[in-house]
Amino acid sequence: MKAFHKLRRSFEHGVHPAHHKEQTADLPIQRVPFGKDYLMPLGQHIGVPAQAVVEAGEKVRRGQLIAKPGGFVSTGLHSPVTGTVREVGDFRGVDGRFAPAIFIEADPFATQKVDADSALDWESMSLAEFIEAVQMAGIVGMGGAAFPAHVKLSVPDGVKIRHLLINGAECEPYLTTDHRLMLERPEALFEGAEIMRQKLGAEESVIGVEMNKPDAIETLRKHIKPGAPVRIVPLKVKYPQGAEKMMIKSVFDVEVPAGQLPRDVGVNVNNVGTIVAIADYFLRGMPLIERVVTVAGPGVTYPANLIVPLGTPVRDVVKFCGGLKPGSREIIMGGPMMGRPIASLDVPILKGCSGVLVFTEEETARLKEYPCISCGRCLEACPYFLNPSRLARLSKARMYDEMKDYHVFDCVECGCCTFACPSHIPIVQLIRTGKDDLTHRKEPDA
Repeated sequence: MKAFHKLRRSFEHGVHPAHHKEQTADLPIQRVPFGKDYLMPLGQHIGVPAQAVVEAGEKVRRGQLIAKPGGFVSTGLHSPVTGTVREVGDFRGVDGRFAPAIFIEADPFATQKVDADSALDWESMSLAEFIEAVQMAGIVGMGGAAFPAHVKLSVPDGVKIRHLLINGAECEPYLTTDHRLMLERPEALFEGAEIMRQKLGAEESVIGVEMNKPDAIETLRKHIKPGAPVRIVPLKVKYPQGAEKMMIKSVFDVEVPAGQLPRDVGVNVNNVGTIVAIADYFLRGMPLIERVVTVAGPGVTYPANLIVPLGTPVRDVVKFCGGLKPGSREIIMGGPMMGRPIASLDVPILKGCSGVLVFTEEETARLKEYPCISCGRCLEACPYFLNPSRLARLSKARMYDEMKDYHVFDCVECGCCTFACPSHIPIVQLIRTGKDDLTHRKEPDA
C-alpha cells in the first residue's frame, strides 16, 4: 500500500480546478519599469509589523533598511527604490483598512541599481547569526502566506530536521511565478537550497513539482550536480498540493498531526521564491525588495510574468500589461482559490503577492445560494478532514466560540469546500469570518 502511495504522489481529498496556466506558462519573466510612487506597508508579513527607522524628508537608497523587525515574528523592510521618504503614516491597504506604511517618491534620475554589499560569508555564521541575517533581509514565504522565513529556521533543541522540502507545486490556477523561476533561475534555486540545507543540518533537499510542469522537472534534473544531496519529486496535479502538510504527505507519506508543525516530523518547507531570495541575499547582497508576479485572467489585456519592485501600485502593473479589458470587474491579489480582492488599484504589491488576477463579470457573478443539502461533498474535498458545512453553519449563527470545538484553526482557508459545494454556499468565507472574530476579539477588561 505504501509503495502504491509513493507511486501516485498525492494526499487524500482535495479538488481539481481548471489550471488556466496557458496564458503565462510560456512567457519569460520581464521587468516592470520603475515608476514614481511606492508604498511600503509595515505589516507585509504574518506577525508583528516592522518599525520605521526613517522619517519624512529622508533620502533613501534602493535596498536600504527602512524598518526594523518589531519583534521575533517580524522582519526587516527595505526601500525598493532610491528616492525620498515623503510620509510615514497610515495608508489604505489591500483590504481597505488603514495601516502604518512608508510612502517613498522615487528619484527619476537614479539608476535604481542595488548598492549591494559583497556576498555574505554564510558558511562561517552560527545558526543564530544566520537566522538574524534572514530576519533583517526581510525574507518571508513567497508562496502567499508571507510567514517570516527566519522563524521556520528557529528549530527548538532536540528537534532534528532531516529534509529540506522545497515547494514548487504552484497548485493555484493561473499562477506561474514559481514555474518560471524554476525554468529561468535553476542555479539560484540550487544555491539557496544548499545554503538552507547546510544551515539546517538536513540530510537532503527535495523539490516537489506538479506534473503539469514537465519542462521545469526536466530543467531542474539537468542542473543537479553529480552526488548533490538533492532530488526532484514529480507530484500528482491536485489542489492544494502546495499546502505544507499535503506536500509532506505526498512526498514522504508522513502525516503531520493536528496542532503540530512540519518540523515535528523532521521537515522544513519553503517556497521556490523564498529559496531564490535566500541565494540573492547571501550570494549577491540583495534583500527582499522585489518579487516575480503573474498578471493574468480574462480581464487583462496582455498577461505576463513580471519582476515588480515591492510597493509598486497595482495600477502601474496593470497599465504595463495594456490595462483592463472592457467588463473587468474584480482584481484578486494572489490565486483565485486563496487570494483576496483588492480595495483599490492604488494598493501596493506586497511580499506575499504571487499574482494579480483580473476577472470579468462573467467569472465573478454571484451564483444563487441554496440551502445545504448535507451531501458531504465539502467533507470529501477538505484535505484537513474537517467538517466545513458545520463550521459554516456555526459562523452564520455567530457561534464563533463553538467553532473552536470543531478545530476551526486547523483550517488553512484553501477554498476546497466552497469549490465543491453544489449549493454555492460561501463556506470558506464564513469560516474566515469566524476565525477573524476569534483572532481579533478584544477580551473585556478584568
